Amino acid sequence: MIRILPTIAMVLIMVVNAACGDDGSAAISSRNSGEPLHVVTTVSPVTNIAENVGGTKVKITGVVPEGANAHTFEPAPSLAKTLAQADLLVINGLFLEEPTLRLALASMRPGTPVLSLGDRTVSRDEWQFDFSFPEEDGHPNPHLWPDPIHSLRYAELIKDELSRLDPSNSSYFSGNYDKFKQRIDQLDAAIKLAVASVPEKNRLLLTYHDSWAYFAKRYGLTVVGAVQPADFTEPSARDVATLILQVRELGVPAIFGSEVFPSAIMEQIARETGALFVDKLRDDDLPGVPGGPLHSYLGLMITNLRYMVPALGGDISAMSGVDAGPVFEGDSDVEYPQ
Repeated sequence: MIRILPTIAMVLIMVVNAACGDDGSAAISSRNSGEPLHVVTTVSPVTNIAENVGGTKVKITGVVPEGANAHTFEPAPSLAKTLAQADLLVINGLFLEEPTLRLALASMRPGTPVLSLGDRTVSRDEWQFDFSFPEEDGHPNPHLWPDPIHSLRYAELIKDELSRLDPSNSSYFSGNYDKFKQRIDQLDAAIKLAVASVPEKNRLLLTYHDSWAYFAKRYGLTVVGAVQPADFTEPSARDVATLILQVRELGVPAIFGSEVFPSAIMEQIARETGALFVDKLRDDDLPGVPGGPLHSYLGLMITNLRYMVPALGGDISAMSGVDAGPVFEGDSDVEYPQ
């Protein structure tokens, strides 16, 4: 049985829904003519998708540092000033950034629109629940972006909202979206080929964090489990024993840790099962440094697949033709906090 959501969560949902329905005119009326929209975003994949769509016509400030746990990240009170200057707040939603959202709703100017991408990308019937996000807690897995088609929907929503707030640049935003769609189509096709090269019995994922539910569903992999429980602590001895048994029984060839969050527990599971331990996957921490060739949403997916597919016995060569760079020309005004 699904537990009733906490009151604070319900209040946030109501406020966000109301903000999304606002036309934003009150929030942007104080902007000087000719100034670009100031878009505040949360996690880096969302920031980069917004950057690809907005290009040189918007100012973007990401507020969740790369490498931080977005579920538990508590923004500093000083962030209120940045949020008060926002013309648009773009979040992943699905309960991912609740501490940040609470500060935002208390700090932003009245009428500032909030674009909650995940809540407008999947319906409740499409919510995924798993080890880290059990159904009884009522919060679905919010990691939609590893599924490129969901990320394309994110880009579409951002394009539509930017065009509504800044209609003079709507054709520019639409052009960038079209180019981003071409890249996503290439990425999607490359992932299908790469996963198809993995022996069917090896298409199993055991990861540090449950970030791959929607990815696995699209590309025909099975998520065996995750080491990090719902409360983001270390797993119990019983949980570890269960995972070890699963890995042995299923013949899982490799288990995947996080480059950002080392896990001695995963090393133990690998030792006791003989599975290969790859501690290089990233959930929302873009590879390299801002401005680098792979520091993008596309680079994140390419890098993860380059580690994942060979470890499972597949061929990654199909990924070599996917361009991870920005789809627009010129220099953008974007901040990725480190």
